[in-house]
Amino acid sequence: MKIEIHQNEAVKIAEVISDSIIVTTAEEGLQLMVDLYYQDFDKIIIHEPSITPDFFDLKTGIAGEILQKFSNYRVQLVIVGDFIKYPGAPIKDFIYESNKARQVNFLGSVEEALERLYK
Repeated sequence: MKIEIHQNEAVKIAEVISDSIIVTTAEEGLQLMVDLYYQDFDKIIIHEPSITPDFFDLKTGIAGEILQKFSNYRVQLVIVGDFIKYPGAPIKDFIYESNKARQVNFLGSVEEALERLYK
């Protein structure tokens, strides 16, 4: 796992880069957030392939648990990926509703993520 830092005069963003899945449980998602939070990051980008596919099956509850922790700590999260591969109205609605708010967003590129997080 590697952390790439994106920074301007006011905002410091951690982009988590990994060749493997690094978040398989809500606890691992929380630990990642806490580790980065204590390194003065309150905005995080993670790539969808780094998260267990179970996250996108809302019945598992993993997505809800992780996103609640990010909301509680007021850490902004952008998950970057191609979400069309996850079928079903529940996940599409979940992504749509998340993207209407600022706390957690699902976007197609790092460039879009940076634009959203720098605001």
